[in-house]
Amino acid sequence: MAVGLAITSEGGHYNGKITPFLVLSCMMAAMGGVIFGYDIGISGGVTSMESFLKKFFPEVFTRMKEDTKISNYCKFDSQLLTSFTSSLYVAGLFASFFASSVTRTFGRMPSILVGGAAFLAGAALGGAASNVYMLIFGRVLLGVGVGFANQSVPLYLSEMAPPKYRGAINNGFQFSIGIGALSANLINFGTEKIKAGWGWRISLAMAAVPASILTLGAFFLPETPNSLIQRSNDHQKAKLILQRVRGTDDVQAELDDLIKASSISKTIENPFKKILQTRYRPQLVMAIAIPFFQQVTGINVIAFYAPILFRTIGLGESASLLSAVMTGIVGASSTFVSMLVVDKLGRRALFTIGGIQMFISQVLVGGIMAGQLGDHGGIGKGSAYSVLVLICVYVAGFGWSWGPLGWLVPSEIFPLEIRSAGQSITVAVSFVFTFIVAQTFLAMLCHFRAGIFFFFGGWVVVMTVFMYLLLPETKNVPIEQMDRVWREHWFWKRLVGEVSGDEDD
Repeated sequence: MAVGLAITSEGGHYNGKITPFLVLSCMMAAMGGVIFGYDIGISGGVTSMESFLKKFFPEVFTRMKEDTKISNYCKFDSQLLTSFTSSLYVAGLFASFFASSVTRTFGRMPSILVGGAAFLAGAALGGAASNVYMLIFGRVLLGVGVGFANQSVPLYLSEMAPPKYRGAINNGFQFSIGIGALSANLINFGTEKIKAGWGWRISLAMAAVPASILTLGAFFLPETPNSLIQRSNDHQKAKLILQRVRGTDDVQAELDDLIKASSISKTIENPFKKILQTRYRPQLVMAIAIPFFQQVTGINVIAFYAPILFRTIGLGESASLLSAVMTGIVGASSTFVSMLVVDKLGRRALFTIGGIQMFISQVLVGGIMAGQLGDHGGIGKGSAYSVLVLICVYVAGFGWSWGPLGWLVPSEIFPLEIRSAGQSITVAVSFVFTFIVAQTFLAMLCHFRAGIFFFFGGWVVVMTVFMYLLLPETKNVPIEQMDRVWREHWFWKRLVGEVSGDEDD
């Protein structure tokens, strides 16, 4: 039975309700986010476990335990250790470009299925690893899964969602990432207590649970109406899916918009070449800027390395993992808040509020660490807990702004003809900078020391001003009528307005 939430959009009247069929489809697809979050959270936890370090990275373990001369900030600085974390993102980068053509040619569902299968294989290899090469190859397979899932899942959610609730439903992807990361932190906290020292195997292998759900679920998930129309002329099948998803027979207005968008998209042979045209400049700028800014917020520093960071300031192994659980709870809760308010407050307001909150907390953390944590010894208990609280404030700021919106905004701004190409660029840029941050952070921590927080804080100021000035509000705008927000924007209308009447520019 459909829940009676009527949907009307500003650009045209789209009828529909939030139906159980829609909710179930989106929950299943969002499992891709759970696995991504799990992979992020799990690597930070296992790399702070002494049994894991002793087996795969003995030089880091020795340095942590025995080297009294080395700086607090440099104990974990190892290129091999960071390559364990970041190999996932290199694989994801290459996979996302293959994923684009799979998503466009075969549909959103096959892309999600390939992602789930790769996740399963990667989890099995990670859990059974007997040497560092098996470990890293397992991460590479997980990266292939992440590349396919991050390309297809946000598109799937945006295309299935009614315009009025697109923000809330798409933010479900980031909420799933938060749930995945929190699950990883809880599992790490439990498995670290296994005295025999093989707990990390359980941590790595448990990624198979959400991967199995995603892979099996992909066989039953419906394709999006947008994709059905784009890949075939079977408008009747698309109409039936649309009626089922919207919970009403009156879907003609929305179907007409989808058919119109598809007829334009079918004239495009090379979407990657097309997206370079002047009329798509705003979307291209956002496809590059948003994922770049999302990485230089510094969030992945917290996500990957929270337990290591908490050990750096003097907390023990178990306390560090428990602290990571707390930040995981804060992250998931704040993303849930974002789901409730994003379609009321809008995207721009959340970017601004979150940016200010993140900047203030980063500067305060940097100040405490600069004043209290030298190269040797720890910091006082009070200061350590102050850092923990401030990091929670920072994670909350990210959780209702750049976390979910970094996936939502790019997935909703592209016209159908360049949508899979645009999403691939977004995912690829995200992977490039995630890799760079993951690969360099421990070395940066060693050299910048507490200044690392001021470095990321500076970027937060830049991105908050950028989004305030250059992002038009997209809440409640139907996805196939999104081009008008750029034509009405004070800055972008000069570019888009000049060519909007010329279809073949």
